[in-house]
Amino acid sequence: MTGLPFPLARRATRRLAAAAALAGLALATPAAAVSPPGIVYFDPAARALELARPDRAVAREACLAVPRDPAWADLPPLAALEPTDGYGSDNRSAPFSWAVMVLGGRALAGDRAAAADLVTLLTRWAEADALAATPVSHDPYYALKRTLLPTIVAYAIVRPGLTEAERTRIDDWLADLVPRVDKSFDGDVDHNNHRYLADSVLMAWGALVGDDALYRKGIERYRVALADARDDGSLPLEARRGARALWYTRHALTSLVVMAEIARAHGDDLYGVSVDGRGFDLVLSFLTSGLASPVLTETYAAANVIPGPSDDFHTQDLGFLAERAHGRNYMAFVEAIRLLPARTAPRRLIGQRFDTRTATERPLIDEYVGGNATCFWAQE
Repeated sequence: MTGLPFPLARRATRRLAAAAALAGLALATPAAAVSPPGIVYFDPAARALELARPDRAVAREACLAVPRDPAWADLPPLAALEPTDGYGSDNRSAPFSWAVMVLGGRALAGDRAAAADLVTLLTRWAEADALAATPVSHDPYYALKRTLLPTIVAYAIVRPGLTEAERTRIDDWLADLVPRVDKSFDGDVDHNNHRYLADSVLMAWGALVGDDALYRKGIERYRVALADARDDGSLPLEARRGARALWYTRHALTSLVVMAEIARAHGDDLYGVSVDGRGFDLVLSFLTSGLASPVLTETYAAANVIPGPSDDFHTQDLGFLAERAHGRNYMAFVEAIRLLPARTAPRRLIGQRFDTRTATERPLIDEYVGGNATCFWAQE
């Protein structure tokens, strides 16, 4: 590291600390299949029983809030997601993602017709080898990641009830697609929210099928993210995004929550992990502080690196705070944070914002958390 500028040398040191910590964890845990296999966020049978309880009425109603559309089972498979011109990515798989997220939640709450439709839809896409022709490029691969996470989470809900033939057909399809997102493009997308999303997908699939190596991809990325954070909790590659500095910080945080929640289901506490004194709450604090005083982001946002629709870095785009026109709510990840003990200021602040504003927009459904977060995590 001799000769590196101080910030880069410090970041490299933190990454080495993260790698050392991961090595220690690997030594403490036998190199075997992740246990228990077959679970992403929760045991579907156990959560289904919980949702049937009177004290979980809010969560159960959230699972069933969006009506089932019988036409979803016949959604035509897409051969590929394609590169797009300008800002954004191919969103043609959005109807499929919406269908699996809604059907998965409904199936969890006991809607047998929704469960049957979900199996039919997944089987149809699996038999067509859908998305397999997606070209290797960071743009369509980002869209592929966004599609795979809700697919895996929804599949985990119905997978225990499938026949061996049905399960094998869908397993084989996803087992071919998922490893593709573990791709390096020799650029920032190998280190920013794109990579966090990729490793959340790998971790989810590893947890579901018992692949310890893929599961630990998420643990490793989580630690690297903490190693990359600055003293104020900002993630350098997200905070420089101009008017969308907070927008992309929230993207990154969502993937960190996904990794932490998958880990929690398998007995690993990532919320309690720190690297060189940096933990989840520090990164969360950059978001909560920025929401309270957006001016705090300007030092980094002024770089205006791929800022999105607006070049005005003085005005943060806070459109992620409310449900969007396509039904997704990018604050869905807070449903999981609300389960944590409110021992830190960032957790209390995000919880207060949730209680006074976000909760009125339930159910909170989002590809980045893999589906209906209210259905998955609400405890009321």
